[in-house]
Order: sequence, then structure tokens, then C-alpha cells
Amino acid sequence: MNKKPETASRLVIIFTFIIGIICAACFRSLTVIDKLYPHLVRPVWYFAVIGYIYFFAYRGYISKKRKRIIRKNDLIAKIECEKEISVEDRYLISYILSSLVKTKEGINYFFIFFMSILAVILDLLISK
Repeated sequence: MNKKPETASRLVIIFTFIIGIICAACFRSLTVIDKLYPHLVRPVWYFAVIGYIYFFAYRGYISKKRKRIIRKNDLIAKIECEKEISVEDRYLISYILSSLVKTKEGINYFFIFFMSILAVILDLLISK
């Protein structure tokens, strides 16, 4: 068997999650910052963009890694056609499932959704 894939360390997962949350908050706070602290708009925007570059590059890497493992090892066909699943296949399936379970993307999506609604409400209140 080739080198076994592993999920990222808990530290990397949490760091990436926090970067994503902070960047989401930064983007959604720009209209408020523009009204209250206009001189901070560009630094906050740059921080958010650079943070999102890291965040989405990392998320893209993980997604591509999962897909490559599934395709390279023909895992879907093995499961659908009841073909024999080897020990290596089981490990790879376990990696993919563990990776999906460990991700914090559900919390991230909820936070982005909540912050987006809050940003619209705050902008409407401030713009009056």
C-alpha cells in the first residue's frame, strides 16, 4: 500500500476554522466599519481576502485529496457493485469518512449565514 492518507491535525483544523470565521466576520462587518471607522476598511478587507485565500486553498486541497483517493481506488464502484473491499480500501474509506466528520464546515456555514443576516440588518439600521 502507498503512504496512508491522514486527516489534518486538530490544530490545523481549528486554525483554518478560526481563520474562516474571522474572515467571514471581517467581510460582513465592512459596511459597519465603513460608517464608523472608514480608515480601517482597507486593512480589514485585505486581511479578509488574504485569510480567505488561505482558507479556500486549504479547503480546495482537502476536497481534491478526497476526490483523488475515491477515483484512483475506484471506491464508488467497489461499494455500489459489491466488489471486494480490501484492507487498503477500508482504510481509505475510513480516512474519507473521518475527514468529513472532523470538518467544521457546518459551523462555518452557519456562522457565515448568521453574520450575513446580521450585516444586512446592521447596515440597514446604520444607513437610516
